[in-house]
Amino acid sequence: MTTPVVTRFAPSPTGFLHIGGARTALFNWLYARHVGGKMLLRIEDTDRQRSTPEATAAILDGLAWLGLTWDGEPISQFARAARHKEVAEDLVARGQAYYCYCTPEEIEAMREKARAEGRPPRYDGTWRDRDPSEAPQGVKPVIRIKAPLEGETVIHDRVQGDVRFPNKDLDDFIILRSDGTPTYMHAVVVDDHDMGVTHIIRGDDHLTNAARQAIIYRAMSWDIPVMAHIPLIHGPDGGKLSKRHGALGVDAYRAMGYLPSALRNYLARLGWSHGDDEVMTTEQMIEWFDIDDVNKGAARFDFQKMEALNGIHMRQMDDAALFEIFMATLPHLEGGPAFRDKLDEKRRAQLRAALPGLKERAKTLVELLDSAGYLVSERPLAMDEKAAALLDDDARSMLAALAEELAGVTEWTAESTEAVVRDLAERTGRKLGKVAQPLRAALTGRTTSPGIFDVLAVLGREESLGRIRDQAIDE
Repeated sequence: MTTPVVTRFAPSPTGFLHIGGARTALFNWLYARHVGGKMLLRIEDTDRQRSTPEATAAILDGLAWLGLTWDGEPISQFARAARHKEVAEDLVARGQAYYCYCTPEEIEAMREKARAEGRPPRYDGTWRDRDPSEAPQGVKPVIRIKAPLEGETVIHDRVQGDVRFPNKDLDDFIILRSDGTPTYMHAVVVDDHDMGVTHIIRGDDHLTNAARQAIIYRAMSWDIPVMAHIPLIHGPDGGKLSKRHGALGVDAYRAMGYLPSALRNYLARLGWSHGDDEVMTTEQMIEWFDIDDVNKGAARFDFQKMEALNGIHMRQMDDAALFEIFMATLPHLEGGPAFRDKLDEKRRAQLRAALPGLKERAKTLVELLDSAGYLVSERPLAMDEKAAALLDDDARSMLAALAEELAGVTEWTAESTEAVVRDLAERTGRKLGKVAQPLRAALTGRTTSPGIFDVLAVLGREESLGRIRDQAIDE
């Protein structure tokens, strides 16, 4: 019987859920869903000085917003300290680890001596085979693993292939500090084993850690999980990803108006591909994703590509679903709360009606909000500079005539109002744009908007005529 696949995402709560961590979580989630397994969540909060409840909450919120649900309750690494200590002492009892009584000063002297002799500065194994009866009084020991002295440790990695580490480079590292707390290297192994993790998918900056962790697994006679170390995300210039490139928290992408589905799609394509497919539904990604298809090379983050992809997702999204996500995102968008406060039932209905036109021109929810601003503008509208420049005396006179003709429309629709506007343009010898542009300025206060006839239909007769007359002058 095949063992069910269990992946895990294990962030440290020392800040927000950054974009690299989000992609790691996504790859774990996609693979678990692809094979019908589970993804667990572990909060690696052993660094008590840097770990905060606020950061933990931000990570959970970021994952939830992205739609990356985990199985079971989140596990606190710090809460398992007693178990980590128990395993470290068990390793001593098995002869696979030992107590080391070296003082910090002695360790530093070892390192200095090694540097002077041109060797790597590391612990020299002083207490590896000494009798504990020689222990000095009053010194609290650490516990060190007995690393193999010869040969090599091989990590069979699903992404990187076989990676070999000479054992002479892997010293007897500490697994339990003198205060009884575990090191990261040790806690991770114990937790992954106890949680039943079968596949470890993480950044390739952990590849060296994998060699040391394999030593602990073997010392405990535990099965080593399948390893898959995915390439890091670089900036467009190939350098380390910085805030300028997009190394921001997931919450920042929500505030920039990106859809969770689009961000999932974009992150999945950073280091993984399925043929030439660029735009994917979540269901397709789950069906197609396999860790063996992840590239070895670093992926490059590109804001323009992500923005374009987000626009595609917005246009393809069902209007009702887009309306719901737009409303849910408003508290996180600049100007969003003020916009929401002006949405009475009538304006909500107008927003729903305007959405098909609005989403055709927007690449983000921020742009959608900006384009929808005309719906909640109070009369008389404030004109932006370009709109004001359009409204010269000739345009205002034309608007007065147009208002009179539109007032006679019995059934107010995009089609009926368009017929009136086109008729006026033809009769007065104007190009359609010479009528439509001043009309757009009068209705929205701007020179860009969804289709002007859609705007007339959405605003309705009373509001449209009121806005036009506000800018009109009689000859």
